[in-house]
Amino acid sequence: MKQVKPKKNLGQHFLTDLDIARRIADTVDACAGIPVLEVGPGMGVLTQFLISKPREVKVVEIDAESVAYLHDRFPALADRIVAADFLRMDLGGVFGGRQFVLTGNYPYDISSQIFFKMLDNRQLIPCCTGMIQREVAQRMASAPGCKAYGILSVLMQAWYDVEYLFTVDEDVFNPPPKVKSAVIRLTRNGRTSLGCDEGLFRRVVKTAFNQRRKMLRVSLRQLFGGQGATEGFFDGPLMTMRPEQLSVGQFVELTNLVAAEPALAKPAGNE
Repeated sequence: MKQVKPKKNLGQHFLTDLDIARRIADTVDACAGIPVLEVGPGMGVLTQFLISKPREVKVVEIDAESVAYLHDRFPALADRIVAADFLRMDLGGVFGGRQFVLTGNYPYDISSQIFFKMLDNRQLIPCCTGMIQREVAQRMASAPGCKAYGILSVLMQAWYDVEYLFTVDEDVFNPPPKVKSAVIRLTRNGRTSLGCDEGLFRRVVKTAFNQRRKMLRVSLRQLFGGQGATEGFFDGPLMTMRPEQLSVGQFVELTNLVAAEPALAKPAGNE
């Protein structure tokens, strides 16, 4: 069977270590009883271990050569191979509206987009596992006060508990990436509502971290129109803090303070 040639434009780095593939596949066991959707299966090194589990598995692959390879190698999977761009899919229709585990060896260049799509569909995805660039994994799992704590940390941890499971070296891929990888697991926390406007929450978090070295009383001024915030707004206790010091709950508190301001500027474009 002809091997698939990794394509640079798709960010393909095929995992070659079967033991690591098996360990990644086993991360889905924490969310038992629901189907699994694998993103970017490539030549199926992870797929072979997922389909050995007693649960429904589907894979989504954008690369036509990989799709053809998967059909040849896994004929029993034929009607569960989705030839599509995951970022453009309607996830509600994948398993008929049922919840599922999201997993995969995610392409580095779109991993953040994959996770933001997961956030937008969090009612369908109670658990997400997989392998990503180590730096991104560290940011997602980082706690307040740590250097890696940032926008991705806050937005992910608002809805998911993030576990950094293990690091993967470069030499187990074809071709080897220039950075190390890491395997993570995200599990929906008990939060059903943020208790604030979610769109404004994202805007506040992004605005704060755009000037992460500044105190919030400096970085948040751009949220307001020409007349500025009401008197005393920037005198509150949160305003002397820097964004990496705030927990998710404190960002929610901050968002509600901002929402109460009459001079809050409308965002330019979609936030």
